[in-house]
Amino acid sequence: MDYLNQIKKLLAIVLEEEASDLHISVGHRPTLRITGQLIPLAKEKKIESVDAEGIANALMNDLQQKKFLEEKEIDFSHDFEGRARFRINVFFQTGDISLALRLIPVKIKTIEELNIPPILHEFTNRSQGLVLITGASSQGKTTTLAALIDEINHTRPVHIITIEDPIEYVYEDDRAIIDQREIYQDTLSFTRALRATFRQNPDVIMVGEMRDLETISTTITAAETGHLVFATLHTNSASQTIHRIVDVFPAEQQNQIRHQLSGSLLGIVSQRLIPRIKGGFIPCCEIMIGNAAVGNLIRENKVHEIPAVIDTSSKEGMISFDRYLANLVRKKEISLKNAIDYSLNPTEVKNLLR
Repeated sequence: MDYLNQIKKLLAIVLEEEASDLHISVGHRPTLRITGQLIPLAKEKKIESVDAEGIANALMNDLQQKKFLEEKEIDFSHDFEGRARFRINVFFQTGDISLALRLIPVKIKTIEELNIPPILHEFTNRSQGLVLITGASSQGKTTTLAALIDEINHTRPVHIITIEDPIEYVYEDDRAIIDQREIYQDTLSFTRALRATFRQNPDVIMVGEMRDLETISTTITAAETGHLVFATLHTNSASQTIHRIVDVFPAEQQNQIRHQLSGSLLGIVSQRLIPRIKGGFIPCCEIMIGNAAVGNLIRENKVHEIPAVIDTSSKEGMISFDRYLANLVRKKEISLKNAIDYSLNPTEVKNLLR
């Protein structure tokens, strides 16, 4: 069977149906995710073990196949005829192969097109410091990051290095020089690539994910030593993000890390995608700006007081997740039910809407 043509046909359907994901799993028909719902393709036959293996091998090169068999899962990206890119994860389950393919649009959207707060423009104008985009998986972190990097690309003559696993959005150099490095293809690890940036003369560094102590430590050092650094983390709020970073380090180093972080942190944007009344999703953000008050709280290990600073600093562009939810309800972008379901503190949302 011609598995390459089969996957091309399925990827074309993803684009036609405006799906966000395609799932290939043995015993199921190929399945799309459209506005959060899984929809099997009724006209396609159920995937057998040999089909899943054939499709996976059609998408991977020899090096990727070897790595996949050794490590039992692999992430990589795939360019589909110049029309779109897909981030692909291939993995084993009960001895069979499954694939999850996420659509990455070719066009990088702007901050305005993404409906995220205009205060984020401020981060693209800075010359040094750390900006963290956080949230759970599939909540739009990479898309927001791409908007920020591309804005710098179109407005500033700087050298940008991105370190990604895998490369998702592909940038077209405008005023900036952009070097995109993919883990395993261009470098062996985030940490090695980050250390190498100190010899590559970048102005802006983008770290796809801060996964471990070494990567986090080197990222903070880069932000302290004259670079503007953007990175992502799988956390749900600003205070949780700071706790996660500090807790990665041994107890005897945590005080030092708090001091480093308090001096270098420009801001944290935590986001979730909420179902929209008129269909699709809209981002909901908590925004923390690293001002003097926040810096003091980080240094003094009073991170639990940061939500109060966020709540009382709206003039600086800060906003809590619950207040953002309440604003979206008032604008009739999302339903009250979804605001309450997605809130970390439903009572607070109800109070804000009274």
